[in-house]
Amino acid sequence: MLFSKYFSRGKKEEKVLEKIRSHIELLCKACELFSTALQSEDTGSMRAIIDLEREADGVKRKIISGIYEGAFLPYLRPDLCRFVETVDDIFDMLEDTAFNAMNIYLPHSIREESFRVAFLNSRMCEMLLITFDAMVEGEDLRERVLAIRIYEKKIDDMKFGILCDLRELAIDNYWHGKALSDFVTGLTSISDIIEDACDHLQIIHLSMR
Repeated sequence: MLFSKYFSRGKKEEKVLEKIRSHIELLCKACELFSTALQSEDTGSMRAIIDLEREADGVKRKIISGIYEGAFLPYLRPDLCRFVETVDDIFDMLEDTAFNAMNIYLPHSIREESFRVAFLNSRMCEMLLITFDAMVEGEDLRERVLAIRIYEKKIDDMKFGILCDLRELAIDNYWHGKALSDFVTGLTSISDIIEDACDHLQIIHLSMR
């Protein structure tokens, strides 16, 4: 069932959908930037992620405002708001992880796996955008959702290996050890929140049937 059943072109609902899509696009841009910046150790690009988060926060406020001003039928509004807030949670986690990345030296033993996790997080964001577009068009979400779950499972498996390697490291400074631990936790938690966002899309999709 198409979202167009609930709105006509040019009305509040379509404007909100455009902003939601822009919100996810900013997330995709930030995740891709993080992935490349992590490998190149580009502090400037890491700082740019913080700027993107601020921009996304402004978009989020406009989306929520549009929904509360009457866009969409009442029973759809709570789940749409939850989806938008969850995307914002991904941004917050990414921002924290970028900040930690600027304050650590990434040990050789976990570098490659960390790069892979960052890359997969970026691919998951792209798939979240594809899933959102499919939902708006009323398409079947199952294959897209499955792809996101496969990515998340892969990252979850990699997390175990990274944590095992992390435990073998000799840490001579508490604060460096904490920053490194927080970095790994954030890096491997982003996929969990993306999966949560995908779950909200599924709920919205089912609500339209």
